[in-house]
Amino acid sequence: MTVPAFSQARLTEQLPDAAARSKTHVDDQSGRARRPLVMHVFPSFAVGGAQVRFAAIANRFRSRWRHVVVPLDGNGACAARIGPQVPFTLLDPPASHGTGATGLARKLWDIQALLRRLRPDVLVTGNWGSMDWAIARHAVPGLRHIHIEDGFGPEEAERQFRRRVLARRWALRGSTVVLPSLTLLRLARQEWRLPDAQLRYIPNGLDLNRFRPDGPVACPVPGWGGDGHPMPLIGTVAALRPEKALDRLLRACALLARRHTAFHLVIIGDGPDRARLQALTASLGLESRVTFAGHVPDPAAAYRSFDVFALTSDTEQMPFSVLEAMGTGLAVASTDVGDVAAMVATQNRPFVTPRDDADFAIALATLLEEPARRRNIGAANRSRAVLDFSEETMFQTYAGLIEG
Repeated sequence: MTVPAFSQARLTEQLPDAAARSKTHVDDQSGRARRPLVMHVFPSFAVGGAQVRFAAIANRFRSRWRHVVVPLDGNGACAARIGPQVPFTLLDPPASHGTGATGLARKLWDIQALLRRLRPDVLVTGNWGSMDWAIARHAVPGLRHIHIEDGFGPEEAERQFRRRVLARRWALRGSTVVLPSLTLLRLARQEWRLPDAQLRYIPNGLDLNRFRPDGPVACPVPGWGGDGHPMPLIGTVAALRPEKALDRLLRACALLARRHTAFHLVIIGDGPDRARLQALTASLGLESRVTFAGHVPDPAAAYRSFDVFALTSDTEQMPFSVLEAMGTGLAVASTDVGDVAAMVATQNRPFVTPRDDADFAIALATLLEEPARRRNIGAANRSRAVLDFSEETMFQTYAGLIEG
């Protein structure tokens, strides 16, 4: 499915005149309930955790709401995941007016003008990259605002910038702020000092019918399987970006090779770090043991080919990839980032390690060399996902927020 980007003028033509639309969601001519207009602002609408979550929510409720999505970087790739029953439009962001105070003032003015013209019932912003919209909406009385904070880039992995803390504290006053991780919830309370009444902890949910241990298996490694490939498979699913720290995974795998542990690593995903990571793979002598599978549109069947799931990120909050591995019944070796230690089953927690190559290699080696243990851990992770991370619970909670 290809979804076109619309200019602001064309989108305005498609929507009822703002002055004629009742804020009680009633069409004056027909008397029927009007579907609320929800405007979503993403720093990018490339395929990622927050974007995939939005697509799942939109597809679950279909035509219950109308959606306008503004990808601030112009990347609308995740639109392909929106079903045809969803009233959905991609909208180009207002043009940039340069840097400095004058440029920012003109940018905020343009955002406010667009919000007044389209009059969405709800504005949904995400992460620091959309904070200008959270600021601008204060000039539009009556506009309900939901801000979803999924995490930070590598520049804030260790420490929050003071100016950003103060900006969030001011911009998000009066908003509903959604945090999908306990780590972020603590941060919003203790550092941003937002009142508890504004905060909502909504853990990410998983489609447990799609990500399950039984079902079709599609291994991304050509020719894998059978007696010719007896080695267990380590799998990871990640955008190939610096904060995912896949260097650490490759160095840990080099340590496994040195101790003669049998394994093959498959990396699903693509990104700007691919060439550098492939060069590192060659320099470590791992070319025969590592497969870069690239982007896989539906990775559920690929997860079922893995024996162990690995995550080596420097910064995460509540990673979907770990949830997907848990739903598939996999043991997880992970760095101790975000909520991972709280997400996995108790039996899996010894394999959540410091961000150290040797510690991570030991966790992987133990899981690879003790198949009965990793299977038991995987079953416990599946039970935990079923009990605590239902996608339908997440859907209904977001629906309640959108509809006030």
